[in-house]
Amino acid sequence: MRRVCVFCGSSSGRLPAYVEAAHAFGAAVASRGLGLVYGGGGVGLMGALADGALAAGGEVIGVIPQQLVDRELAHVGLTELCIVESLHERKALMAVQTDAFVALPGGFGTLDELMEQLTWAQLGLHSKPVGLLDVEDYWRPLIAFAQHATNEGFVREPDLGAIAVADDGEALLARLERMTEEVRPRPKWTQPPAP
Repeated sequence: MRRVCVFCGSSSGRLPAYVEAAHAFGAAVASRGLGLVYGGGGVGLMGALADGALAAGGEVIGVIPQQLVDRELAHVGLTELCIVESLHERKALMAVQTDAFVALPGGFGTLDELMEQLTWAQLGLHSKPVGLLDVEDYWRPLIAFAQHATNEGFVREPDLGAIAVADDGEALLARLERMTEEVRPRPKWTQPPAP
């Protein structure tokens, strides 16, 4: 694993723990000698994440649409800032530059990015590990929904089991590194058996 792509909020959220965890996760990525790929923002959890990695001497690559640069939301101190035309182009460029994906707390944009990568993995379009940093149980409702979808036959057990979840950034990175080393062929999509 050389780089980790992180999806997270451009807001700071209600709890100070969210910002603290984002900063610490950025520092943890850098301390492992990994590069960070993220949405390029300089505000909210995005800014804290990038600042943490930069302060620890890490490589930080931001990918941001021109519209957000025009609104002065881009981080100005990154190793590299890639400016793209659309959110679709942003997600595609982020995906090809990384070896694993992590979601920190965030809103609809974070969910969109996370769900796209989970779907691509489910369809066998990539075999990169996906993880959730579960700060203050933020992801527990999503995890419960994913278990419900599995119980109802809409998500396969191996796909649910392929999501790494941890409340500690170092533990999550260690698990993702193990998952990267254990890459196995994804099962081909089949319809669930009829009841």
